[in-house]
Amino acid sequence: MSGQEIFVIIIVILLLFGADKLPEIARGVSKGMRDFRKATDDIRREFEESTSEIRRDLTEVTTSLTNDVNDISQNIKKDADEVADNLRKDIDDFQNTVSSDLNEVKENLEAEPVETKEASREVTGEHVNAEAPETTENQTDLKTENHDGEQSTYKRTINEPDDNYYNYRD
Repeated sequence: MSGQEIFVIIIVILLLFGADKLPEIARGVSKGMRDFRKATDDIRREFEESTSEIRRDLTEVTTSLTNDVNDISQNIKKDADEVADNLRKDIDDFQNTVSSDLNEVKENLEAEPVETKEASREVTGEHVNAEAPETTENQTDLKTENHDGEQSTYKRTINEPDDNYYNYRD
């Protein structure tokens, strides 16, 4: 309230109750204000006392949850680090094994005698050996008729084309 409003209220009280009743009214108003202030302080104090237990409980729960979350995150981090370390170790072991195997194969290829290299060329078809054995899994016996009507047996290798393959006869 502004100063003018308070002044108007005092004038109205003076007119209604008179000047001799004004000190009694002031005592009554001040007593009422004290009682009201005391009541509000009591209510505030009781509210703070009752909520202090709740605040303390909430603080304990918050602290407990924070500690639990920190423990769980540390365990997860520790487990993830262990898994990562194991994976790194396995990858390094695998890489070392592959490297040693490749080096061994390279050394074997470099140390392979010339005769073995020529034999491998024969198998791959780079060089055909005239003295090939008669019976192998890659040969097939073919019975053909020559122009005189005689039958002869011919051994054909798998890589050799079959002349009769495209001749369709009923």
